Amino acid sequence: MKIGKLPEPMLIRSVLKEVGHRREEILAGPAVGRDCAVMEAKEGEVYVFSSDPITGTTKDMGRHSVYITANDLAAAGAEPVGIMLTILLPPETREQELKEIMRGVEATCRELDIEVMGGHTEVTDVVRQPLISLTGVGKMKKEDMMQPGGIKPGEDLVVTKWIGLEGTSIAAKEKEEELLQRFAPMFVNTAKEFDRYLSVIPEAKIASEWGVSAMHDITEGGVFGALWEMAAGSKVGLDIDLKKIPIRQETVEVCEALGLNPYILMSSGSMMIAVPDGYGLVRKLNQAGIHAAVVGKATAGNDRILRNGEETRYLDKPQSDELYKIYQKD
Repeated sequence: MKIGKLPEPMLIRSVLKEVGHRREEILAGPAVGRDCAVMEAKEGEVYVFSSDPITGTTKDMGRHSVYITANDLAAAGAEPVGIMLTILLPPETREQELKEIMRGVEATCRELDIEVMGGHTEVTDVVRQPLISLTGVGKMKKEDMMQPGGIKPGEDLVVTKWIGLEGTSIAAKEKEEELLQRFAPMFVNTAKEFDRYLSVIPEAKIASEWGVSAMHDITEGGVFGALWEMAAGSKVGLDIDLKKIPIRQETVEVCEALGLNPYILMSSGSMMIAVPDGYGLVRKLNQAGIHAAVVGKATAGNDRILRNGEETRYLDKPQSDELYKIYQKD
């Protein structure tokens, strides 16, 4: 495609015709010549915003990008409503690739009942691969806002589903041929399909209704990064049992094969929740078919302790995500 803004016919057939209108709050959405969206809030509601670039993968990046941004909003206790979408494409990109990205975006928006509110699509030689940047917009009642630094010593920390889902799925797609030399096709396909677990909106809704102090979707930097950020944000310590952190065997095997640490691996699809009664919340989540486990407690002071049987060590500051190693080996 030629460098610059998309020609109007291409914009219409490969972008605008791929998205639909479904939210009554959005009064003006994407259209040719329209640079802004319009959204109406009801009395007592506040808007919540989140912004994310997607750079870790080019496979299924449309779907992936929507999940990540919607999860950020859900972790704040908000209901995701819409996204503003910026897509930058290198000149060698085919129009069909753009259409596939938009179909992934729209399919996930339909699944989550959110809407593309607007954005910008451009071909440019300043990027080497397709780049998506999203701004998500959510809403919530003003009185339901969670204040930063809300975790108190003695509260339980709950992890939903399993860590490493996002990183395992991406790694299995990017390194499929290498993994097939070691594992059966069914095993690799299962790992690739972990992206079906990426939304944390269901558990965020249950947790918000249950009453929690804080929530954090476990993204770049993995569960260790999320633990550090949760503790640092509330100025509390941690006492965490590594053996209680839920992880799928496929993640263990893929990480071992590729030389990755699953505890520092992108983990969208898993939510970390601080709550006074973690075991009660786990039972509530289990009743809804969502796996979850209490992995430890917040403590007074600054010590952030990781226990693994008889072994005890301290949590390190967040490190670069392990997923990037798979690209360094190419």
